[in-house]
Amino acid sequence: MSRLSPENLPAGAALPAYDRTAKQIGIVHFGLGAFTRAHQAWYTDAAMAAHGGDWLIAGVSLRSPDVAQQLNPQGGLYTLAETSGGGRGLRVIGSIADVIVAPESPARIIDLIAAPTTHIVTFTITEKGYCRAASGALDFAAAGEGSVYRFLRDGLARRQAAGLGGLTLLSCDNLADNGHQLRRLLCEYLAVHAPALGAWAVQHCTFPCSMVDRIVPATTPADRAEVEAALALRDEGVVVTEPFSQWVIEDAFAGLRPAWDAVGAQIVADVAPYETAKLRMLNGAHSALAYLGLESGYSFVHEAIADRRLRALAEAIMRQEAAPTIHSAPGMDLGAYADALIARFANPALNHRLIQIAMDGSQKIPQRWLATLADNQAAGRECPAILTALGAWLRHVRGDNAAQWGKVDDPRAAELAEAWAQNGKQGIVAAVFGNGGLLQCGWQPTAAVPLHPLTEGE
Repeated sequence: MSRLSPENLPAGAALPAYDRTAKQIGIVHFGLGAFTRAHQAWYTDAAMAAHGGDWLIAGVSLRSPDVAQQLNPQGGLYTLAETSGGGRGLRVIGSIADVIVAPESPARIIDLIAAPTTHIVTFTITEKGYCRAASGALDFAAAGEGSVYRFLRDGLARRQAAGLGGLTLLSCDNLADNGHQLRRLLCEYLAVHAPALGAWAVQHCTFPCSMVDRIVPATTPADRAEVEAALALRDEGVVVTEPFSQWVIEDAFAGLRPAWDAVGAQIVADVAPYETAKLRMLNGAHSALAYLGLESGYSFVHEAIADRRLRALAEAIMRQEAAPTIHSAPGMDLGAYADALIARFANPALNHRLIQIAMDGSQKIPQRWLATLADNQAAGRECPAILTALGAWLRHVRGDNAAQWGKVDDPRAAELAEAWAQNGKQGIVAAVFGNGGLLQCGWQPTAAVPLHPLTEGE
């Protein structure tokens, strides 16, 4: 079977509605996983089709060559498969120009950041990619020569020396206050490695906060085979997603930007209400379904939400525990948002794996659960649903699910397993919530955390 490429385009999918050969790279993106290809690259593709501009994306893989091996032989092209109960809609996305593997071509990444045609650097490097210590400060040992900070330092230094303008540094990760966190962490890094550059970066670059939302399960061999049959071409870069997508961006750009707002993105003065609703309602419920669903034997989100016990718990997290802590923006309807989330979770055509959501829990639960617990605790309210989910996470990191689902995938897995082994429940609670733990959100674990599985009637 022939492979998708600029010279070999399919008849069975929508194609890029612009001349890719006439476009230049305007965005450098760190962390080119499936989510970015279903989200930012999709918005950018649509913006260039509707309003033009030189906004091709140079993707950077900090470690793995997998995405480069998928996309570079295809000229950056890949198929986005929007999947629902009504079937699949296929679109070939053309906004990615190239994928660079950082250890193989570090100089090219720095050249691109320093290029006068580059205006924006974006990030989906996951929570752990920001190299935060348990205290929230920068972990300098983790932020070495392979981190984003090294590339930003060298690229921005070249811009400063050449008299070029600053860049928009746009975090698209599920971190509360993500843009401000990126600015703080980069400044901590530059204060040690390039103090004069730090002052220039703060003056000339901007760090907008953003909120991103689209469910993107891992692509399976069956997905690739189905798309291959529809296109009569092999596509190694297929990405599967739901029809829904949301992107809310703070209006704080250092210079030019694509017309993202003309194709559905929201450019707003304050991202915080949207971000808080997404983290506490969608992500909070997702994580609860993941840990409780895995120990109930479920593989996918749609299976877990079909269990009436788990659905009731997810609804309680969203409506009774998270929603009262959210200060809504004008026009936000949190009840309708919860309704839409339940419907999205139940999409039977979207095989979103619970084990994928369960990864890196120690990096995720502060903003997904602990902030909600802290706000409710301050108001004198209890959160039994979140505490039940928290118990499931503690069992997961203890290794209770490993026999069925594989070893725990979490940067603190070894540390937490040792805490369990030495001191049981008291040890892991101290490791997670004690000094140097996850208490930045302010929750004090005065209530008992259930360490037994969810049972009928809870």
